[in-house]
Amino acid sequence: MSPLNLPSPPCLPCGPSIAQRLSRAMALLMLVGLGVLSVAKYSVIAMRMDVDQQVSLQEKSQYLAKAIGIACESGEPGLLQRMTLFDPVRSSTRMQLWRGDGSVLFQDDMAPFAHSRSTAFDVPTERMVGGKVSVSLDLDTTHDHRILREAAITLLMTTLFGAAAAGFAIRWLVRRELRPLLSLTRQMDSISPQRLDQRLVVERTSKELDPWVAQFNALMDRLQSAYQQLEAFNADVAHELRTPLTALIGQTEVALSRERSTDSLCDTLASNLEEMQRLSAIVNDMLFLSQADRGAVARRSAPVSLAELAHQVAEFHEGVLDEAGLRLTVEGDARVSVDAPLVKRAISNLMGNATRFAEPGSTVQVKIQPDASADGQGVRVVVENRGTVIEPQHLPHLFDRFFRAEASRVCTGETHHGLGLAIVAAIARMHAGNTFARSQDRVTQIGFTLGPQRV
Repeated sequence: MSPLNLPSPPCLPCGPSIAQRLSRAMALLMLVGLGVLSVAKYSVIAMRMDVDQQVSLQEKSQYLAKAIGIACESGEPGLLQRMTLFDPVRSSTRMQLWRGDGSVLFQDDMAPFAHSRSTAFDVPTERMVGGKVSVSLDLDTTHDHRILREAAITLLMTTLFGAAAAGFAIRWLVRRELRPLLSLTRQMDSISPQRLDQRLVVERTSKELDPWVAQFNALMDRLQSAYQQLEAFNADVAHELRTPLTALIGQTEVALSRERSTDSLCDTLASNLEEMQRLSAIVNDMLFLSQADRGAVARRSAPVSLAELAHQVAEFHEGVLDEAGLRLTVEGDARVSVDAPLVKRAISNLMGNATRFAEPGSTVQVKIQPDASADGQGVRVVVENRGTVIEPQHLPHLFDRFFRAEASRVCTGETHHGLGLAIVAAIARMHAGNTFARSQDRVTQIGFTLGPQRV
């Protein structure tokens, strides 16, 4: 699949709105909170009214008991005559009197109250039948009951309205505060492979959103860099493969254009074999780099001498070094657990690179040193040569695939395909290390580190 034809993301079902969930939760909390406050307030009002009713009923009872006791001194006729004097005291009340034998002495001519509070007591007197007067007093509490009912309705409506108003207010506030998220969503929708340079911009900075936006923009920076490297890598691969394929096709077409002698055909086949070997080398190197990129780890063996590995590699390059008029020395040593074939390949690539660009008659040095950046547990392998200085802007890209510096450092007639230092970087990563390069005062140092074995 082409990188420019990315599949559309699957349509995921939308969950409930954050604004709706928050508004509902806040409305529920407000309903509970206001409900508790309303119940508490209603209880206080009811308790206060109950106390007031008891006090009023007690005061009226005491006054009536005293008044009836005085009126009974004049006998029953005097008591009935003075009942009219009790009207101010008996406002909002209903009273009944019984003689000591249980017969009715007096009764207010009115219907029972809809809501009332009652009390009963006896008034002792010698002039009445049975020696006492029994009193039943009902206090009208209809007005208080109506007030309580209105208070309950008012508190209920206040609770419901307050909860609803809080829910709508929270929903509005949440929608207002979530507008930057909607803006970010629109910005992310506009990002495409053709617009990888676009970054998210927050309308209003906030402590919660800023870290997310910064992380996303950093991710997009890495993605854009990887995408650009992928595009450049594809172009470089096509360029590297085109040359040997063109040579193969051209030589084969020439060979087939007319009859050739056996020697001529053998020469053509030999030339084609060289080009196919070059193609095979490119493909093998690309497969190796692909495995390293997928996180392959080196298979470490028993500790070996890095100096001995460097001498073995130097023997392989001895002919090329003699032809270029160069000498090679190995300084330092360390015994570490590594994947010996991979380390020899990395050292070989560095030696080959140094040999191509070293001044004739100079010395190529392989230095094996402790790595101070790894607390003394790692090792640095450096290959140093004297020659043309690499420009500073090229140093960070030396280990990129198919990268070549300026023409002054490219040897004519060379057959390498620009993956040597990239393979060195991959081998360093497989050994928990990294690469480095320095070039100044006509001295170039390129190398890699080997990290300690991870348990």
